[in-house]
Amino acid sequence: MSDHDDHRGLAALNPKVAAAAREGCAESRILMSRRAMLGVTAALFSSAFLPNFAKANTDPEARFMVIVLRGGMDGIGMLIPKLDSNYVAMRQQLALDFASTLSLGADFALHPALARVHQMFVDGNARFAPAVGLPVRNRSHFECQDNLENGLPANAVNQTGWLNRLLGSLPAGDPIRVARGIEIGEAPLILQGPEPVLGWSPTWFDKSDPGTVARLQAAYTALDPALWSSLSRGLEADALALASGAGGGGNISVLRRGFIGAARLMRAPTGPRIAVLSVGGWDMHSQEGALTGDLNDRLSELDEAIGDLKAELGAVWAKTVAICVTEFGRTVQTNGDAGTDHGVATVAFMVGGAVQSGFVGDWPGLAQNQLYEGDALMPTVDIRSVFKGILRDHIGVPQAVLDTTVFPGSAGLSPVANLIGGPRRLTRSASGFLRPLTPQDVAPIAKYRRQYGA
Repeated sequence: MSDHDDHRGLAALNPKVAAAAREGCAESRILMSRRAMLGVTAALFSSAFLPNFAKANTDPEARFMVIVLRGGMDGIGMLIPKLDSNYVAMRQQLALDFASTLSLGADFALHPALARVHQMFVDGNARFAPAVGLPVRNRSHFECQDNLENGLPANAVNQTGWLNRLLGSLPAGDPIRVARGIEIGEAPLILQGPEPVLGWSPTWFDKSDPGTVARLQAAYTALDPALWSSLSRGLEADALALASGAGGGGNISVLRRGFIGAARLMRAPTGPRIAVLSVGGWDMHSQEGALTGDLNDRLSELDEAIGDLKAELGAVWAKTVAICVTEFGRTVQTNGDAGTDHGVATVAFMVGGAVQSGFVGDWPGLAQNQLYEGDALMPTVDIRSVFKGILRDHIGVPQAVLDTTVFPGSAGLSPVANLIGGPRRLTRSASGFLRPLTPQDVAPIAKYRRQYGA
């Protein structure tokens, strides 16, 4: 379908929603292209540096991974609300027979493509938030993805991501800060900022030979020493990836290689403790399907990749929290193309050995008068509250730092409790955390690109 083709089924929507849905196909393609190019740049010019851990009071074994499902995942297609009597009538041809689903108890069930995630729930290591939302609810891929990643109350002009601000706020010498974060395959806003991070991609192209690297060093040393410094640290990061076997994985998809590589890097003794990985392909305006179709295929591959993550992390899985999030959900009812259009609330879900199984937040209901703007799931939990709960109880970040530095202007949002299984980590004193960042800080490499029009 071209960018200009009309989406059948949009006529009944209000003009604002219809325009957002039509524009979304073009938006998501532009975003994928832009982020893919930035990913190559990040892998080549990352400012990563991985020295031995300094002594500090943060548990060096705690791992945290954010998996961004780009395009707007259909949460109701993934997490089936058995408790809602309106489900079948509202979902129409996308409704699943409960007998075909994977039960999560009396109220919810999982799409059958998620067998590995289901087993994690049974084992006590998966948790679901059925109706999370963002402060920005305009159904634009651009603005909602930025809002998800900058962590602000609204889309102010901003060049830093909340994970970069988190790293920058940790005490000097903290093992998590010393190890840096890693972006897998692209350069997401969530890790952009002045705090240096590692970039790595499971790419198809050959590595540069030593002669080429030497010539680059001579040129950049003479013309731009700062850029050579960044590149040299990127080469160190690539060496770590090779040493950990991050590029392996055999004849499998690029997505699964990304998860395997991330796990191998994160389990390395001097590897990163925080990672971000993006998964595209969730903007399903047509042929979404139920038991078959695009959603089934995408969920199946994601389930395999999450299984790879657990297997490759090995013993480190016990100290890991990985959360899957997306910029918005889909409309409750199908459109005329057997798909769904841009919605509002959706599912976020966590897996990992440190996660405690269960559910987060209330179910808003699928009756017509319970929907957001008459066609979308109503949010009942702000996603920042979920992030805060993980960072407080898994990493030990003080709430004062979460409220003002990591998520500025969010003091009214309490962290979600009981997301983490086992003993809760001690929350560190706020006085021990550095707070040098403001929302307007810009990473050096971003300044370079802006200065030279790159």
